[in-house]
Amino acid sequence: MVTTTDIFTISNQKQFEKIALKVFRYQYEHNLVYQEFCNFLKTDVQKVKSLQQIPFLPIQFFKSHNVVSNTHPVQTTFTSSGTTGTITSKHLVTDVSLYEESYQKGFSEFYGNIENYVVLALLPSYLEREGSSLIYMVEDLIKLSNHPESGFYLHNHDDLIKKLIELDESGQNVILIGVTYALLDLIEKQKFQLQNTIIMETGGMKGKRKEMIREELHLQLCEGFGVPSIHSEYGMTELLSQAYSLGDGIFECPAWMQILIRDTEDALSYVSQGKTGGINVIDLANINSCSFISTQDLGKKYPNNSFEVLGRFDNSDIRGCNLMVV
Repeated sequence: MVTTTDIFTISNQKQFEKIALKVFRYQYEHNLVYQEFCNFLKTDVQKVKSLQQIPFLPIQFFKSHNVVSNTHPVQTTFTSSGTTGTITSKHLVTDVSLYEESYQKGFSEFYGNIENYVVLALLPSYLEREGSSLIYMVEDLIKLSNHPESGFYLHNHDDLIKKLIELDESGQNVILIGVTYALLDLIEKQKFQLQNTIIMETGGMKGKRKEMIREELHLQLCEGFGVPSIHSEYGMTELLSQAYSLGDGIFECPAWMQILIRDTEDALSYVSQGKTGGINVIDLANINSCSFISTQDLGKKYPNNSFEVLGRFDNSDIRGCNLMVV
C-alpha cells in the first residue's frame, strides 16, 4: 500500500516511477471504473512496467461515473463550472486532507512560506457557485497567510484597487489570484505600476469575453498591472495538485505530479519533447480517485518535466482552469 508520506517525499524520477506503478496496481484493484477501462483496453497489469504503459482514464469519465478507489465515505465533492445545460465533472474526495497537503506543499515549493504574502482573490465566477476546488484552496491559503488584509473580492473593484495600491506601496509582498476576465476588467478600470505584487491568473473567460492567445493576454495584463511577468496556475476539478508557471507560460509540477504528451492521432502512443499533443496528467495525490488522467488540453513538454498549455481539443466543451485557445 502506498502512503501519503511515500507520495509527498518523492525526490527523484526513479522514485516517482516506482510509486506511480504501485498506485496504478492499487487503483486497478480498487477502482471499478478504472479497472473496467483497463480491461476494455485489454491491459495486462503484470506487463505494465513503465509510465508510458499505464492506461490514462479520459477526463470525461468524471462527468459520467463516480471515480473512486476505496469505499470510505465521501468527505466533499468538487464540481467543475459549466455553461447552462452542460454536464459538469464531479470529483468525489474521500480524504480532503490529501488535497490540503498537496496544495500547501505545492505552493510552498514554488513560492515559499505563505505567511510572507497577503493573498487577494478575484474569483467571482467561482465564488458564485458551490463545489469549487479552487475556492477551497484559496480560502485556506488566505487563512494560512495569517494576514488581516488577505481576502476575497467579488465585484467591489474600487476596494480592491485601493487595497492593491496601499499594500504594494507599503512594500508588502502580495499575490493577487484572479480569473482571467476579472483581471482584465480590473485593469480597464485602473492602470497599475506594482513593484511587490505577483499577478496569478487561473485561466478562463467563463463566457464573459472572447478567448485570447496567452501571449496577447499576458502582454495586456503585464501592461495593465505594470509587472514584468504573469504567473499562472494549472489545475482542474479532477486533480488534487496544481502546476505553476512563474512567467512565459512554462509550467512546472510538484514532485508528485508529472505530465506526458500523447499523440493526437493515437491516444496510446506518445510524442517526443517539444512536439504538440494531448496532455496526460499523473497526479499521485489522486490516490483515492484516479491518478492517471487523459485531459482535453493540448500542450508541449520540455526538458526537466516543464510544459506549456497550448489550447484545447476543438470538440471539447469550454470549462476548467487555463483554457487557452490558439
